Amino acid sequence: MIPLDSITALHALLITLLSSITPDHINGAIEAVAGFFVLNHCRVLHAHKETRGVSIVSAVFFLCWGFWNLYYYPHLNQPISFYGGLFVVAANVLYIGMMVRYRFAQLDDAFYLGGGK
Repeated sequence: MIPLDSITALHALLITLLSSITPDHINGAIEAVAGFFVLNHCRVLHAHKETRGVSIVSAVFFLCWGFWNLYYYPHLNQPISFYGGLFVVAANVLYIGMMVRYRFAQLDDAFYLGGGK
């Protein structure tokens, strides 16, 4: 059994730790998780090698928003959010590059008139 004074000390420690979490920590963590979700899009796109049902315009919009965040976070003095945003932008650049590559590959296949490929 845990003595009562240990529970009080543990409670005080948890309160101290939770109070040290800033909005920058939370936003930066969300940005980092978003980067992993975009990498999941890359994984699925690589497996299917098709871009059907996915709008490149939407992906470009979120890439532009990511670039805005890279400009904006330093002005807010949020370095953790900046690095999380950098991860999201890098993942989006990869994703859009893959979309363009596979979109052109689909067009080449659609217009291929030669024999025995």
